[in-house]
Amino acid sequence: MSKRNCILQVFEHSTLYYGRQYNDVKFEEKHFNALAKLNQLHNNQYFTLLHRGIKFSQYVGVIKLDGLTIEILPKIDGGSSDEELWQKVLINMLRATKRLKVNKVGQANVNKQQIHLLDIYFEWFLNEIQLLVRQGLIKQYRTKIGNVKALKGKLEFAAHINQNLIHKERFHTSHQIYDHDHQIHQILSLAMDIIGQFSAGTYLYSKCKRVQADFPAVSQVTVNANTFKKLTVNRKTQPYKTALEIARLIILNFAPNISSGKEKMLALLFDMNDLWEEYVLSKLKTVHMEGLLVKGQESKSFWNGIKIRPDIVIRKSDKTYVIDTKWKNIGVGKPSANDLRQMFVYNRYWNSYRALLLYPSLWTRKPEFIPFEGDEDQQCAIGKLNVLDDGILKDNCGVEILEWFFLSSY
Repeated sequence: MSKRNCILQVFEHSTLYYGRQYNDVKFEEKHFNALAKLNQLHNNQYFTLLHRGIKFSQYVGVIKLDGLTIEILPKIDGGSSDEELWQKVLINMLRATKRLKVNKVGQANVNKQQIHLLDIYFEWFLNEIQLLVRQGLIKQYRTKIGNVKALKGKLEFAAHINQNLIHKERFHTSHQIYDHDHQIHQILSLAMDIIGQFSAGTYLYSKCKRVQADFPAVSQVTVNANTFKKLTVNRKTQPYKTALEIARLIILNFAPNISSGKEKMLALLFDMNDLWEEYVLSKLKTVHMEGLLVKGQESKSFWNGIKIRPDIVIRKSDKTYVIDTKWKNIGVGKPSANDLRQMFVYNRYWNSYRALLLYPSLWTRKPEFIPFEGDEDQQCAIGKLNVLDDGILKDNCGVEILEWFFLSSY
């Protein structure tokens, strides 16, 4: 396998040790050092460092270094270790939560190559740029300062005297130019440059070069999180919204000097707890039922400025129900006392009739709602939802969950 096409697929909570071979791919000490540095930059939340190795946490996605791509996949304990299956589960979860908006990856050069999540995001971005070019790229005004041969704009007198004392034919001015070289295009161009660096040797490299050739030449700029915070999208720039969102993911997760300047890295990682919550919420919101209202992350004041917020609140007629999603394997055990106390508080503050702790599983366990001791009006239950249906991510789980609450009219 060529250096640029080394792909290592692992599951969340698994472990890699440097110096070992994994499916003909060697995990080297330089990779370990780069990942350790990345983890340090993100408050040590992505991995746990071990002696000569790392243990992944609940973060899934893809990390690309020079010469190695590590794809971290979700997996439910006891399930198949088929990487292709769980890659599809992750991709479909990202689609359902609108974190990924593509119907399929390009097929022309894909059949003989292994595709990972980063390829899909790269192709999505390049397709968005092609669409913008076809629709017509916008121009904006910008100020250009420098010498010109005809006086226009504002004469910068001090600089003009300093530079043009013996050049009477030149004027040092600041003047307005209306062209394609503005901040939005500079951001998109930077994202394309990063894609070019990480797609070499793949089917996307030639496509990236074609898109860059059709894109106007713009100034190189430094972009950080504040750049995106200050960026405003108006009616004229609305078509750029999706491309800018993907560019933000690519640029802010790119680390050009992660390991003493030797390794470039791009890490696109998602917390499975958040993704599971968003997936369940999105499926509940697709259910059309009269009088049904589903909201996520609804907060209320709790104590001294501290707020509490259940993951999902469901309202139907005069009843309220609360769901907290947990991406973990509870097995045959009981939830923690802290989780139960939390659900009790949610019931009280939201005047909820039933609270549900919802876990992923490979088989469905319908909840048995049991009253809290001393308060028969409040009930809580554990629900296990089978996330797969004939080997693919289940699509109708919203209806199934609502049936558990006796809400369904089907």
